[in-house]
Amino acid sequence: MTELTGGCLCGHVRYSANADPVFVGVCHCTHCQRQTGTAFSVLVGVPKPAMSIQGQFKTFHDTGDSGQQVDRNFCPDCGSPIFTDAAVMPGIAFIKAGTLDDTSWLDPKMHMYCDSAERWTLIPEDSQKFAKTPA
Repeated sequence: MTELTGGCLCGHVRYSANADPVFVGVCHCTHCQRQTGTAFSVLVGVPKPAMSIQGQFKTFHDTGDSGQQVDRNFCPDCGSPIFTDAAVMPGIAFIKAGTLDDTSWLDPKMHMYCDSAERWTLIPEDSQKFAKTPA
């Protein structure tokens, strides 16, 4: 079992997760693009019960293309997106990989919402590619 640790830019929100990631992927949906302010979001899915959070975060209640709720959790002080909860995958917390203390092990092999990927974004040939979500 792996312990993942991380936090926001200002340090007011910290987390740990005592579990191996369920997956590591890249989401190119337009909502992730807007939330991150760039072309995509790198996500590390972990079992939500394995995640412990210190500090207060705010939640923006979004709606996914499934029509179901997507909760985007972020630091109210510095604005760093920390993790996302999606009703279509209950029990999984999607940690924003840029908030991890150690990112040296990341090697995303799954790309979702490739239909809305920026044309200048290169997706490695050996990656799983999905037009929308794999679910």
